[in-house]
Amino acid sequence: MKLSVLGLTSAFAAIALVGTLGCKHADKEAAKTAANTDPLKVSVTPQLQQNITVGLPQLLEVTTKQTVSARVETDASHVARIGSPVEGRITKVLVFEGQHVRSGQVLAMLHSNSLSDTQFAFVKACSQEKLAEQSADRARQLVQADVIGKAELQKREAEVLQNTTEVSALRAQLHGLGMSEAAIHRLEATRKLTSEYPIIASISGTVTERDVTVGQVVQPADQAFQIADLSNLWFAAEVPEEQSRSLALGKTVVATIPAQPGESVTGKLSFVSPIVNPETRTVQARMNLSNPKGLFKPDMLASMTFESNPEQRLTIPSTAVVREDNKDHVFLQISPTDYLLREVELGVESNDRRVVVRGLTAKDKIVLNGAFHLNNKRKQDMIKGGE
Repeated sequence: MKLSVLGLTSAFAAIALVGTLGCKHADKEAAKTAANTDPLKVSVTPQLQQNITVGLPQLLEVTTKQTVSARVETDASHVARIGSPVEGRITKVLVFEGQHVRSGQVLAMLHSNSLSDTQFAFVKACSQEKLAEQSADRARQLVQADVIGKAELQKREAEVLQNTTEVSALRAQLHGLGMSEAAIHRLEATRKLTSEYPIIASISGTVTERDVTVGQVVQPADQAFQIADLSNLWFAAEVPEEQSRSLALGKTVVATIPAQPGESVTGKLSFVSPIVNPETRTVQARMNLSNPKGLFKPDMLASMTFESNPEQRLTIPSTAVVREDNKDHVFLQISPTDYLLREVELGVESNDRRVVVRGLTAKDKIVLNGAFHLNNKRKQDMIKGGE
């Protein structure tokens, strides 16, 4: 009886040992199978294969859109800085910032002693010129009557020439001080001096700056007002030098302004700087902006978009791209029925194609169409493998 009990015990122990060894072997096989399962790899059935198109990336001429920051600026060819050509003290200010003025309109008045001094010298020179002419006329009569010699006549004619030259010089000086020809003729006729000098607008436009106040003394080098014709403006952009090679005069650009959403202005580049700004490493570019209604204002923020020069780039269709974890992927064919999901770096989209930056060569066979269905199959296989 004791032997049978011992035999049964040994038999149970042997069975348990065999079971334990079997489980360990099964676990090893399962681990081995799991190790051989690649979550990025997928095998397809013949039915699914019919919905998949395989091909190579293509080298195509690609133009990309480049957008840079810009701003609205006044057109420098339609800006005038107005000052006084004479030293004086401001007595009246007649216009202020934001006002529209006409060419020839008086902006301010000033009192100038130097202006009245030059007027006095001009009136005096005019009087001396007339006296010299009268003296020369009398000398001609006396020469004809043989009362005086020709030498005296020549002396008096030389005095006329000297006085005429002095009058011309002072007339030019008065022009330089801002007096019009009509005002000079009036001064010559009336002999009435004035120390009041008007500061006059040289162009029509909007007063953008006013730098004088009543009582202020101004010098000829000082700016009193700035006037800009805001019906013509510029879009100006600082283009990074690495993007500047596609810039050229006449290139079509599209400008937009955040202050006016939904609206854009299409034009052509009117200026491209021939040099690079060494501090910002940018190239300045401009396009003209017609602004008859005054919708655009200087210093408005804007953006400018233009196309790069065409260049050969490796491209794939947008249908080949799979988004996983906020990254771009494609399916690479590794055998007639097996595909591998590969991460790639892609550039901009052009004509439903993506530019390949990194991750593919021109010889890689990839899924061009059906990548979405293939990725669903891969995810289903992952779920079944995890069960």
